[in-house]
Amino acid sequence: MEGIKHIIFDLGNVILNIDYQLTIDAFEALGVEDFGSHFSKQKQSNFMDDLETGLVGEYEFVDYAKPFCKEGTTAKEIIDAWNALLLDIPIRRLQILQQLQLDYDMFLLSNTNIIHEVAYNKIVKETCGYENLNYFFDKVYLSHRIGMRKPNAEAFEIILKEHNLKPKHTLFIDDSIQHIEAANKLGIQTIHIKDDMCMEEDIFKPKA
Repeated sequence: MEGIKHIIFDLGNVILNIDYQLTIDAFEALGVEDFGSHFSKQKQSNFMDDLETGLVGEYEFVDYAKPFCKEGTTAKEIIDAWNALLLDIPIRRLQILQQLQLDYDMFLLSNTNIIHEVAYNKIVKETCGYENLNYFFDKVYLSHRIGMRKPNAEAFEIILKEHNLKPKHTLFIDDSIQHIEAANKLGIQTIHIKDDMCMEEDIFKPKA
């Protein structure tokens, strides 16, 4: 952490535990064939990109998904399947964020959509009582609200420019290698959280 003054966090599998396979399984149970080809950690379809950049919303998503589902599938079943990947937020991670706020500028940069935002805010409320994650950061940047998503350089640059951050003093933490590589190209320091890692055990560990 030497020289680091600012930290940009990803959300999924950094703060919020997620499992993409649960959503894939849920949609396949609704009759969608090969849903993983439309959405995965590594890639997704153009429609999913539009969802994550705010060009389409909840109703358009339901209308898009329905023809792929078995007859009689309801909007609620589609939304529930889409949210199936969202798991929990360990309270220790929120405590770490609070501790880091004392010494660092803190930002959240997440590729997400309005449906997931509503759902994970419910998880936040159940976990700590806060309405959303804004309490833990100087500012939250969600792709569907800013109209751009990682790994596009613009998604990082908007934070750097708005807050006059120098990349060499900025740390970015994410679980997707393509996002890490994009940040590195801008000179941002990075930590890649791999599948067998978690923030509270492998990065911000208690002092012995």
